[in-house]
Amino acid sequence: MPELTPFVILGLIAGLYMAWTIGANDVANAMGTSVGSKALTLGTAIIVAAVFEFCGAFLAGGHVAGTIRGEVVRLGAFADESHTVGVGMLSALVAAAIWLHIATWRGWPVSTTHAIIGAVAGFGVFVGGLGAVRWDVILRIAASWVVSPFLGGVMAWLLFTIVRKLVFGAERPLQRARIVTPVIVGAVAAVLTLSMIYKGLKNLRLDLPASQAFAYSVLVGVVAALGTVPLLRRRVAADAPYDVQIQAVERQFRYLQVVTACYVAFAHGSNDAANAVGPMAAVLNVGRGPLGERVDVPAWVMAFGGVGIVLGLATYGYKVIYTIGSKITEVTPSRGFAMEFATASVVLFGSKLGLPVSTTHILIGAVVGVGFARGMAAINTRMIAQIVWSWLVTLPVCATLAAILYALLIRLL
Repeated sequence: MPELTPFVILGLIAGLYMAWTIGANDVANAMGTSVGSKALTLGTAIIVAAVFEFCGAFLAGGHVAGTIRGEVVRLGAFADESHTVGVGMLSALVAAAIWLHIATWRGWPVSTTHAIIGAVAGFGVFVGGLGAVRWDVILRIAASWVVSPFLGGVMAWLLFTIVRKLVFGAERPLQRARIVTPVIVGAVAAVLTLSMIYKGLKNLRLDLPASQAFAYSVLVGVVAALGTVPLLRRRVAADAPYDVQIQAVERQFRYLQVVTACYVAFAHGSNDAANAVGPMAAVLNVGRGPLGERVDVPAWVMAFGGVGIVLGLATYGYKVIYTIGSKITEVTPSRGFAMEFATASVVLFGSKLGLPVSTTHILIGAVVGVGFARGMAAINTRMIAQIVWSWLVTLPVCATLAAILYALLIRLL
């Protein structure tokens, strides 16, 4: 525990504020479709997401985080002046948190990673000039505005179209679901297992070779599929009215949707908690020698960030949850499953292929993709336009705010 100087206290407050806004905006993404489809109530979704998000952040968040997220700023531009970098990180934290707070108030789901990178770039340009920023990183982020939602939308559209034709388009959808559901369960188990041990929740260091990871994942998928068969009891007669059968099928998808949503929350906590604790750790290490591109993060700092994320979700996450769950398109358990499973799959394969993907953008693309499968009339295009606008202004707004805050703080501190 560092000495509680005024600067350290400011860093803790800024880190907690950033973590709170991450919980209010980003974490809400994972559970938005589950609430919208009524698979979970708002209160239950908050509790479930809080548990998995905190476990991901604290148990799998690791003890090392980047002080400069995405290495967007060249540290050499500051001649290893730890005080300059510390004040810059403090400015970036507050700037990103302010924008996330505004976006959450408006119900806009934005990328917290993009917010903190834009903020860091803003202070970097202000202090070190244009040459201090890695513009290739900024260009990759700009590309993700197109790549991420497109991949999420295509994958979700494909999944939902297949389910709709194979199950809901059948004369006896419940009977068809008893055949198709084990296959879907196996696919979900295989993809989520592969995501764990191949993409690697990186801080768990489960990065196995591709062939070995694939074999283990297929084995888990087969076992899960076979285990599902005896669970599909005939609680509804195969000759029941069509509407009754549809309701029974939707109940089956409810469980799949919740499972995939829990995975997205856990993975987010593991991989994105560093958006708050990385810069915060840099602030806490000011005066302890030159700051490298990576910094040790004590367990109590990870727990601190995890608590802030949970508080943000519990107190203000409902805004973005309602946007994703009801303001873009109507969500049912089967549609929500397609959205969440598409998000998990694209995050896995996109990351391994080195594509510039954003979890938030993928999920929004998936929501739109499922809506598009039902026709353009099913999509709230006005809300989509607002969300896309919020993505485009995230970097410049955060960069400007960070530069202004840095100019103020460097004089005060």
